[in-house]
Amino acid sequence: MDYITTPVNKKNDIPAEYRGTPIGSLLEYHNLHSRFKTYSQARLLIGMCMDNRKHLHIPENFAFIIRSGGANLRYSEFKVSYAIAVGKVRHIALIGHNHCAMVNLILRREEFINGLIERAGWSKEAATDHFMNLAPMHEIGNEIEFIISETYRLRKRYPNIKVAPLHYRVEDNRLYCVREKNRS
Repeated sequence: MDYITTPVNKKNDIPAEYRGTPIGSLLEYHNLHSRFKTYSQARLLIGMCMDNRKHLHIPENFAFIIRSGGANLRYSEFKVSYAIAVGKVRHIALIGHNHCAMVNLILRREEFINGLIERAGWSKEAATDHFMNLAPMHEIGNEIEFIISETYRLRKRYPNIKVAPLHYRVEDNRLYCVREKNRS
């Protein structure tokens, strides 16, 4: 998959399709440090990784946030539906990040198994079975390619909801817009 990430350093860097939406506001709050507005109800659903290195600069009550390894919302779909149906959000920001530990999970197999044995008190067999049964469901491959594919999946599932793929760079704590080169 051929894609580009674009920085948001000023308001004009925000893609036209996101300007004036909660997605544009997210980019303004986080990257441009825009003055916070007061919210009584969430305007946005943010799906992002559980990684502890990421922190968003957003106002209180602005967004529902689902944190899941690799920003994988496949197993959180009821929560996504709830945010849309009951929480009344019409926009989703799907945020992947670089250096994600959900990439190449097989390389962490022994660390994972040994960690469950040492810290959780699991048997080697139970820890190994747990990893082998669940790791394939949580492996995301390339971070940006996964975010793009998850964005397409969510757009198809929720056709009236605007879904934006974003990329968080751990080194500079900033959000970047993502799109395939052959798409607008």
